[in-house]
Amino acid sequence: MTARGAAEYEAGYTPHIGESRQYWRDIILGVNDGLVSMFLLVAGVVGGGLNSAQILLTAIAGAVAGAISMAAGEYLATKSQDEVLEAELVLERTHIRDFRGAELEQLREMFTDMGLLSDDVETVVDAFDRSDEAMLNAMKSLEFGVVDSERRSPYMAMAISGLLFLSGSLPSVVPFAFGLRPTVGLAIASGLSLSGLFLVGVMKARVIGSGRIKAGLENLVIAGVGGVLAWFIGDMIGRAVF
Repeated sequence: MTARGAAEYEAGYTPHIGESRQYWRDIILGVNDGLVSMFLLVAGVVGGGLNSAQILLTAIAGAVAGAISMAAGEYLATKSQDEVLEAELVLERTHIRDFRGAELEQLREMFTDMGLLSDDVETVVDAFDRSDEAMLNAMKSLEFGVVDSERRSPYMAMAISGLLFLSGSLPSVVPFAFGLRPTVGLAIASGLSLSGLFLVGVMKARVIGSGRIKAGLENLVIAGVGGVLAWFIGDMIGRAVF
């Protein structure tokens, strides 16, 4: 880092999130999905008239199934995305070797679209023309929208999604482990789940620098409305079946 850069950094430069940035989708989706889906499931079966033991069994089964589904889904989706990218890069290497003129013209168009002046575009394109690897990296970023530091590990995405789904499901599962009446268990689960959702919204807002209270309430209201709907639907189905 240059002396000027160091001085600017010390003067209040706000750093980026860093190496965890690409996993924020998994973090927020995992814990949020666990909180919301399990709360809705519990609200639905309480409304359906199940007793506490039945609700606990349903909640545990739902939490385990949801965590496995989330983990497997994220692993397969991330791995498939990587495989598609690798196939595209193999083809791109062939294009650079056999159709170099067309690839250089694509670079000219993309740099022009980015706002570079025509004289500067030719200078930049000439520089990339001297290195196949640099040209491949440029096409990877500009044509495919991929930066290596932003790529996600399938195993990390799987672990984060599955474990955070389980964590998010706990507020809706744990109250029924103490044999409480369904309505009491649901009241406690509601308070814990909605508090968790509010905190997730606040945490997300803190990272992106937006309004924390607004983000927390937005997350809370969506789940709260869903919980009320789930209870009424469960109640209607319970009356019709039992």
